[in-house]
Amino acid sequence: MIEIRNLHKQFDGRDVLMDVSLDVHDGETLAIIGRSGSGKSVLLKHIVGLLNPDSGRVLVDGVDINAISYDELRMVRRNFGVLFQGGALFDSMSSFDNVAFPLRLFTQMTEEEISEEVQICLSMVELPDVGSVFPADLSGGMQKRVALARAVALRPRYILYDEPTSGLDPETSNTIDVLIKGLADQLNVTSIVVTHDMHSVLSIADRAAFIHQGRMHWTGTIQELHESDDQTLRAFVKANEYFIGDPAERGQTAS
Repeated sequence: MIEIRNLHKQFDGRDVLMDVSLDVHDGETLAIIGRSGSGKSVLLKHIVGLLNPDSGRVLVDGVDINAISYDELRMVRRNFGVLFQGGALFDSMSSFDNVAFPLRLFTQMTEEEISEEVQICLSMVELPDVGSVFPADLSGGMQKRVALARAVALRPRYILYDEPTSGLDPETSNTIDVLIKGLADQLNVTSIVVTHDMHSVLSIADRAAFIHQGRMHWTGTIQELHESDDQTLRAFVKANEYFIGDPAERGQTAS
């Protein structure tokens, strides 16, 4: 379980996160939503210890990750897989070597064992034949899928996704959504998805957490999202061309 307690972060004197608290339940897929610049990605970086809060705590399985040594933090990070917004593949490495990278860094596996594991991971993301291909020769969607294969290579307990469908066409975005949902079920992981793509939220998430102006404004299940009469939340969803609340209103808008 991940527990975020009263998190506060400033950059250059500007409040980015203010008194943010959130629980991420084991086994769920949680979508963190909000407008650009609301603090979503900053929150994600705190969860994996890439940023330190000015105040507040982040606890991973009961461990305060800002109160441990760097070596201890590295061990905690082994429980995380991260899909960064741009994929963040190493351009100088083949797809195979990108996926193999964390296995070579964090395990004592033989090259034969690594080869078998890389092939399993690439097959999970439906790209079994791209091991020899370099990132520059892959489409944007394929790059994200290879990055996702790398993210699951260590069989993490948690997978963090930072805008996984950003910059992708609708069909490719749907492919990524299907993979996120499938991996959550197949690997029994806890997933945290930072996104402003409401199609993804409604397709993959069990719960949503809405950050507004640096504060945690609303949390609830997807059913509660549909039923919410919170005007700030509804305005955000409507801006994404989705509608919640009064079914009559949704029907009139769709007509």
